[in-house]
Amino acid sequence: MPHVEPARLLELALGNSGSNGDLGALRHIASCDRCRQELSRMTRLVITARSVEEPDLPTAPPERVWQRLTQDLSLAEEPAPPACAEPVRPLAPESTEPRYTRGSTETRVRTVRVALALLSGIVVWWWSRSARRPGRRD
Repeated sequence: MPHVEPARLLELALGNSGSNGDLGALRHIASCDRCRQELSRMTRLVITARSVEEPDLPTAPPERVWQRLTQDLSLAEEPAPPACAEPVRPLAPESTEPRYTRGSTETRVRTVRVALALLSGIVVWWWSRSARRPGRRD
């Protein structure tokens, strides 16, 4: 019997079951170490991704980072300015308190869902790519 498709394994890991193909896939997984291990990996990934909380999400970089990027990009297009005689002063340290200036909880939840979907797609792509390597025995 052929191996279970990565998309099907992902559906099983997400808990989306109920189709007629599940019984055959589950039987194959029970007898195939490779598919069983891959389902286990995907299940651990899903559990980890679902346990992400708001403090785990990346925050926007400070405004000074965007200013520096803009400055560096504009310098690439223009000739270099003359050297500055005035010493460069360090920037004041940013507050360690998280700042939420825009966006609602719904927006953040939607962002997490998109990130999880992207991560799932990468896992499926990687798994299907590794399954096609020449000389690989199943």
